[in-house]
Amino acid sequence: MNQQKHIQREGKGTAKLFDERSLANDYATLAPLLRPGLKVLDVGCGTGAISKDIAALVGESGHVTGIDNTEYFIQSGKETYASVQNMELIYTDLFSFEPGEKYDLIVSARVLQWLSNPVEALKKMYSLLKPGGTVSILDYNHEALQWQPQPPASMQRFYATFLRWRGDAGMNNHIAEDLPEYLQEAGFTNIEVFNADEVYQKGEYNFEGKAGIWAKVAQSKQMVEEGYIDDESRLQAIDEYTHWVENEAEQMVMKLKEVRGIKPE
Repeated sequence: MNQQKHIQREGKGTAKLFDERSLANDYATLAPLLRPGLKVLDVGCGTGAISKDIAALVGESGHVTGIDNTEYFIQSGKETYASVQNMELIYTDLFSFEPGEKYDLIVSARVLQWLSNPVEALKKMYSLLKPGGTVSILDYNHEALQWQPQPPASMQRFYATFLRWRGDAGMNNHIAEDLPEYLQEAGFTNIEVFNADEVYQKGEYNFEGKAGIWAKVAQSKQMVEEGYIDDESRLQAIDEYTHWVENEAEQMVMKLKEVRGIKPE
């Protein structure tokens, strides 16, 4: 099996964050692709929060299958979205997933950034698509993150360490920029790129929650355990960044792109 390197995103807190996501707010560029009757695969679906919105748009004649390799997320989603009749959530790894059908559309939001083998993942998705089917990948360029004004030095150091840790693990910190090339390498044609930047402005709903994502990331002790940062520095980054978000932050922009490709007929 292809090896993957990624953060284990387990826990009730993370599941709650996923449940707050929606197609309209977190994958808005996808909506024009959705129509009744489509068979859709959502790779790395988390709890299925976006999947259930896709299911609503493909209707009773369509169907959505969501897969994720974190069992707790799938269990949580099955309970939360039990009433969604045309959606199935499955605990499995993409590379070991062998469905008995092909899909019209495969989507994957904010997932390939965690893999050390994204092209292999895209080739697997290619194999699961019907000829003429579409893949849609939504992901970040973490190297282009913008804060206004600049956050405390402690968080800037933490974030730089976070990017170095990801890079050392084989993850692409600017994957959004490389996705067109990756899709082409995997065999897709008619590649299109759509800007999907996440812009969070002070005064807007849940600005502190959205801009505060990096304090949540710093809650993990994984980089401490692996020797990338000492715990005192991690805790300082959390405290000072949280204060900055609450009192000084004006805007945060996370650079995000949706990239689509077609499997040739």
